[in-house]
Amino acid sequence: MNDALTEPVLTEPVLTEPVLTEPVLIEPGELAELIESDEPPVLADVRWWLAGPPGRPAYEQGHLPGAQYVDLESELSGAHRPGGAGGRHPLPDPADFAAAMRRIGISAGDLVVVYDPDTSLAASRLWWLLTDAGHDRVRVLNGGYAGWLAEDRPVETGPGRPVPPGTFAGRPGARAQVDADALTARLDAGDPVTVVDVRAGERFRGEVEPMDPVAGHIPGAQSLPSTGNLDPAGRFLAAEVLADRFAGLPDEPVLYCGSGVTAAHTLLALTIAGRGGAAIYPGSWSDWVSDPSRPVATGPE
Repeated sequence: MNDALTEPVLTEPVLTEPVLTEPVLIEPGELAELIESDEPPVLADVRWWLAGPPGRPAYEQGHLPGAQYVDLESELSGAHRPGGAGGRHPLPDPADFAAAMRRIGISAGDLVVVYDPDTSLAASRLWWLLTDAGHDRVRVLNGGYAGWLAEDRPVETGPGRPVPPGTFAGRPGARAQVDADALTARLDAGDPVTVVDVRAGERFRGEVEPMDPVAGHIPGAQSLPSTGNLDPAGRFLAAEVLADRFAGLPDEPVLYCGSGVTAAHTLLALTIAGRGGAAIYPGSWSDWVSDPSRPVATGPE
């Protein structure tokens, strides 16, 4: 009998956390050696700042040799929806994201190294999207472009080298995520879910809100700013230090930020610390407050 004919057909995708085949961070010295090797990685420059300016001019003023610029606003985010549903940075359409990754030369099995100006807050977004799409060979340059420059490594200027298009065809859905309706249902049902707000403490408390129309946080959330994952130079803290930082978090927390970008940074930090299972609320606070019926809390936890 043909075993292939007797196997059950899966009608729904099975969510399994990606098994990463590479360490999640890479240091400038190791990356410099790989760039000069017979199999250099694909380098993705995600130069981005929350309130601007645009990243491409900074990229053209200087970037890692061979790096390709990736625009977080247009290639790592989808179009804004009426009423703000999905938040300020909705997830990109899978076909559009795949096309952007092919544009910068990614094919199945390629090692991809992503970086941003210094803190990896933006680079983490691409790390998460790629691993969510099943591409497990992704590393983040620790300290970003600033760390590369601090070691006096070579740079290129201009619009970037042309590269042959890749064959990337990822399938999003490998990583856990929740939307507002699912999170509300869990909270209303008394599900003991731990919700973690990774924005700055003053935004969590509702003292200031520079980006969204309503200040505060999701009721019951706890504050754990993503900037606390880093040392003063913008490098990730050591794995054991991060493990101590997250020791009080139960398994499978839900992470959110302003619009789903920096939540990925804390997921990356959890991964460095040897913790898995966290879910991201991609729309985050900007999506939560798009519906005035959703509750809002202010003040400390």
